[in-house]
Amino acid sequence: MSDIQELTEAAENRSEADRRMFSWRTVSSGFLRSRRRDTRRVAEDEPLFTDWHHPWLFFLATGIMLFSAMDAFMTLQLLDRGAIEINPVMAAVIGKSTLTFAVTKMALTGVCVLALVYLSRSRFMNRMRTSLVLTIFFSFYAVLVCYEFVLLIQQL
Repeated sequence: MSDIQELTEAAENRSEADRRMFSWRTVSSGFLRSRRRDTRRVAEDEPLFTDWHHPWLFFLATGIMLFSAMDAFMTLQLLDRGAIEINPVMAAVIGKSTLTFAVTKMALTGVCVLALVYLSRSRFMNRMRTSLVLTIFFSFYAVLVCYEFVLLIQQL
């Protein structure tokens, strides 16, 4: 009986601050001092979610966002020169306003890129890593921006 009483008293004497409470300090310290890079157990093949991502993913994510912004700008320039938007979703958004188009394009691209970086170690359809999908999107945007640039130069 005294053991239970000692445990109860110890629980009551705990400090109010719980180290497991979530705050922005938690986020920043977890970002600056990420620890989980490898597997925790011997039986695990490879960790699916880690605290640390390869710098190449940062390059891909940043590049995709820059290409997306360039694509939005060049699309608007081409539309002013008489081109038409082939994507029906973006054509409907452009019809509302230019600002709505830019915000929608950047928000959709940003959310998709964040999801792909978060899932970068998973496999897409059990065949290829999701990080390869990021590389494919980066390549697609690079080709698209080059194509739009050539169209703009031809119209000068």
